[in-house]
Amino acid sequence: MGINSCGTTLISDGKFANIGAVSWETTAKTSNFTAASGEGYFVNTTSGAITVTLPSSPSAGDIVGVKDYANTADTNAITIARNGSNIDGAATDKLLIIEGEAVLLVYVDGTKGWLVTNASQADDLTNPFVAATGGTITCSGNFRIHTFTSPGTFTVTNAGSPSGSTTVDYLVIAGGGGGSNGGGGAGGYRESSGAASGCYSRSPLGACVSALPVSAQGYPITVGAGGAGSGCTSNPGSNSIFSTITSTGGGGQDDTTPDREGDDGGSGGGGGGNRNNSGGSGNTPPVSPPQGNNGGAGQSPGPSFVGGGGGGGATAAGTPGMPGNTGNGGAGATSSINGTPTARAGGGGGTGDNRSPAAPGGTGGAGGGGNGGTPPSGGNTSGAAGTANTGGGGGGKGVGSITSGGSGIVIIRYKFQ
Repeated sequence: MGINSCGTTLISDGKFANIGAVSWETTAKTSNFTAASGEGYFVNTTSGAITVTLPSSPSAGDIVGVKDYANTADTNAITIARNGSNIDGAATDKLLIIEGEAVLLVYVDGTKGWLVTNASQADDLTNPFVAATGGTITCSGNFRIHTFTSPGTFTVTNAGSPSGSTTVDYLVIAGGGGGSNGGGGAGGYRESSGAASGCYSRSPLGACVSALPVSAQGYPITVGAGGAGSGCTSNPGSNSIFSTITSTGGGGQDDTTPDREGDDGGSGGGGGGNRNNSGGSGNTPPVSPPQGNNGGAGQSPGPSFVGGGGGGGATAAGTPGMPGNTGNGGAGATSSINGTPTARAGGGGGTGDNRSPAAPGGTGGAGGGGNGGTPPSGGNTSGAAGTANTGGGGGGKGVGSITSGGSGIVIIRYKFQ
């Protein structure tokens, strides 16, 4: 049995209980207000959207009525704010967006909270916030975070509304390049400004970058692998993709060719030693703001194992190899999109200098860049791989094998309540 404005309804114990009459106020509301139990309200949204806040500390059987007075809720929505209680069992405000619609809400208990008593009306109360599935889901205050460390699908089940949220912030980092003689370049780093999801502390690369609007559909997520390779050739990392955002894999370095230059990529790979070989170009292909930086040049002519250049990082270029001073990887960027300040996309350090005095391998850039290995006279060590899911470049290989770049990551954040 449904409820009418004179007040009986079937409650959870299966009995009919008197919940009191709804007294309709005949003066339409034209601004935000807090409802009182037992009252019905005509809400006029002709001049703009209005929020109706439900009573605080309600008791079982409390009832509130709301009616679109001017048939304008489809243009200017009426938000039903839950005020600490659930609505239909969810801790989410609801929207009235159908022209001329009316609803009656009854408070039942602390679990279900306020229930819409007419099934046809229940479907008309819409969640004003984005809702989605996919990846590993965490929360930070009123914001939901989806983290993808491998390919998947970000499925938007509700696109929200302007009174709640309609856009998502993102961080998309590609796989880092592998390290050969030069350090691998970091994977491309692209991030929105954070304005859509709480202005978290973002990297400088996110300034003035708009969040992405979403619709109810599935968005395939690509998480780029780190570059590997064999022999003396390190491969670039693979791209990461979310919606219209593509971050390019970091550059590697081919140490078998005469020029031994670093490869282009999201950030460029460091140049090989011996011939002052140039580092690869970052931000390739170009986007604004830049997704990365150039790799450092290799050292000037000398014997084998001469210091390689550092791979470029998200916020700084790799440094060049110099006599007695190997190239370091460029610094990555730090963002709190996942709720914790985290550095990612550092470039790999170059292989150390074998000449006297020998120089150790270059330091990997902050944000997952691998340290470069050291040649025989300087310690005889292998380079380190880039850290997984940071897009860090692999360190120069030293006496070891090609080092792999770190895999990429995709993080999506939005307001959900």
